[in-house]
Formats: sequence, structure tokens, C-alpha cells
Amino acid sequence: MTTHSPDPTLKLVLGSGSPRRLELLAQLGITPADVRPPDIDEDERKGEVPRAYVNRIAAQKVAAVTCAADEVVLCADTTVALGRRIMGKPRDAGEAAEFLHKLSGRRHKVITALAVKHGDQIWQNDVQTTVAMKRLSDAEINWYLATGDWQGKAGGYGIQGPASAFIPWLNGSFHAVMGLPLPETAGLLTAAGFPLFGAPQ
Repeated sequence: MTTHSPDPTLKLVLGSGSPRRLELLAQLGITPADVRPPDIDEDERKGEVPRAYVNRIAAQKVAAVTCAADEVVLCADTTVALGRRIMGKPRDAGEAAEFLHKLSGRRHKVITALAVKHGDQIWQNDVQTTVAMKRLSDAEINWYLATGDWQGKAGGYGIQGPASAFIPWLNGSFHAVMGLPLPETAGLLTAAGFPLFGAPQ
């Protein structure tokens, strides 16, 4: 992987409208200079497996964001995978309920793919986390749906919200399940020359 020297003049553009990703970047001490969510077709292709899908979507997102020479763009995509099935953001409460019933009492994978662009170069990485969901009663599912927290969340739930009561165990990155794995994000931004840890001495 080609790595650029840190350039203190570079500005970060977040290619995502996710408030969670903004919060996670803040944990690295980063406030993006701009937020530019791209508008792309996120439909899966026939026979596409979850890991290939999220990496393709992250790459398409970052390619769709226009940026200046002094800007680095960060995009990410997260999906929930139950076997080979891709569970993206539910269209409505009915689909969110369907997802939760399928995930209830089972382990699944949450995959977050990252893409960073500077100039004509793109860096990518992905992180897979195994998550266990407790067996859910109808009352628990209805309670969660009523919170509205499922909206805009891959798999129909957010681990950092009320659904944290349903997740007794995970193996991997909690931040990746939220939508932005921090060590891998820092690595890609550093490779692109973004001065994450300060300007060179």
C-alpha cells in the first residue's frame, strides 16, 4: 500500500451523512472540513456476497464524491450478513421486524468497508465482526421498533442504542458495528497523507 507523507494542508471530507460516523471521528480528534454524502445506487447485485457488496459500495461512494487537490475523502459502508444474506437498512418497520426475527437467537456478521481517496488514489479496508443476538420475544421486538432507533440502521438495529440490551457478546470491533472502525480508519487516513497525529516535525 502506497503511503503519502503527512501533509498539514490537507482537509478531510466525510462522504457520509451518518451522525455516528461524525461522533466516531471526533474520538480521533477530527472534525471534517465538510460533509458530502454521495447519492449512489446501493442495491445489491444478483449473487453478490456481503463482503464484496460493502467493499463495492464504499468504493462507489468515495468515487462519487468530488474533491479538491487539498482534500481527502472518507467513505464507509456497513451491512449485516446472516450467512450469505445481505441485510441492509430496512425500508419500513415491517422489514425491520423481519430482520430482527431472523437475527433473534443467532450469531451474524457485521461488515464495515472503508474507502479513502486523495487525488486519483483510493485506499480500502474492511472489518468483520461476529455479533450474537439474544433470543427476542415479540414484546422486545415491538418495544424496540417503537423507539424508532432501527431507522437507517443496517440489519434493523443499532448496537449503541436501545438494542444494546439484545447483544450479549461480540468478537471484533464495537466501533465497526457502529459504522467506523477507528484503528483501520486512522491507518487509511495516515496512508493518504492526512495529518491525523499532527504535522511532521
